[in-house]
Amino acid sequence: THQPVEHLAALRAIPNLTVIRPADANETIEAWKAALSAEKNPTALVLTRQKVPVIDRRKYASAENLSKGAYVIKDSHGEPDLILLASGSEVSLAIEAAEVLEEKSFAVRVVSMPSFELFEKQSQAYKNEVLPPELTKRIAIEMAVSQGWEKYVCPEGKIIGIETFGASAPYKQLLEKYGFTVENVVETALQLLK
Repeated sequence: THQPVEHLAALRAIPNLTVIRPADANETIEAWKAALSAEKNPTALVLTRQKVPVIDRRKYASAENLSKGAYVIKDSHGEPDLILLASGSEVSLAIEAAEVLEEKSFAVRVVSMPSFELFEKQSQAYKNEVLPPELTKRIAIEMAVSQGWEKYVCPEGKIIGIETFGASAPYKQLLEKYGFTVENVVETALQLLK
């Protein structure tokens, strides 16, 4: 079966290539704008075949900051206890998990991180605004090998990724098997927050 778990890491390893994995239709529009405005480097837009919800931008942040590589799509009320980072189709999963955690009285920030390369071009002040250095309880969520996320989750953080080949089943069963469920993200967060 087609199991491209390594493709994102491989693309991100190519020098001077900007990789963008948008979360929904709004981020895809902004990704096209970023690709068309790139003057020196080629851009790879990594899209999904699966159905993803269009994130309600009246409730969550506008997608216009996609050009910065990462942005706070959902912030906590007060100082966050935890940051959930995700790209692509996993952003909506991170938002759902954050809402469940908030019902359990935790303050959670969700960061959409469609492009490592664009984020690394930002000022340190912007990077610290999105990912405050003192806030080390972080979980990255991406349906691919976890390589590259270590830089953003800190030693204390966790990465929910896929480190193997081999399963073939309906996609909902695979999401459950590999931990891409609200329940698993919440459980991982609760362990981290102990």
